[in-house]
Amino acid sequence: MNNTSVILASGSAIRAQILTAAGVEFRIERPQVDEDVLKRRHDALADGALALKLAEEKAAEVSRRHAELCLGADQILTFEGRRYDKAGTMAEARGRLRAMRGKPHELICGAALAKDGDIVWTHLARSHIQMRDYSEEFLDAYLAEAGEGILKSVACYQFEGLGAQLFESADADYYSVLGLPLLPVLDGLRGQGALKT
Repeated sequence: MNNTSVILASGSAIRAQILTAAGVEFRIERPQVDEDVLKRRHDALADGALALKLAEEKAAEVSRRHAELCLGADQILTFEGRRYDKAGTMAEARGRLRAMRGKPHELICGAALAKDGDIVWTHLARSHIQMRDYSEEFLDAYLAEAGEGILKSVACYQFEGLGAQLFESADADYYSVLGLPLLPVLDGLRGQGALKT
């Protein structure tokens, strides 16, 4: 379904699955950027601006090395006025899920397309999510069954699977919660001639 080739500038398995399911032909090239350094360098940016900056940096870095159109994306979780990175351990994940229980948080997803090192398209999506007030027994069972795969998600859950049971409501685009605002991305790809119109 492509007119030109696309590179996904990400090592995220779920982003690759989303694009594959949508019929987008692409290859993966992990960006050679240090996210921690970028976050420290741009810490003064507002949450949405930071999510976009991270997506842009990833897409631009890969596009400077390859001729194809490059797609970068990043996601930031904010909860009670604080930004969170991926949990490093299951104990940290448990603490985060326990703290967010019964409360709202926001996922901010930035996406960017780059060509020859220049950003040619961006999109920002915000997802407002309400966790349900689950029991400690449920949390124990969830963590045991979900396993360390949740450490790959900034929010310590996998919304597309078992993690859906953690939520009461979501004012959100499903794909944006997963880390890639698919419909805007498809529109952006069409606008750059990478998909048929």
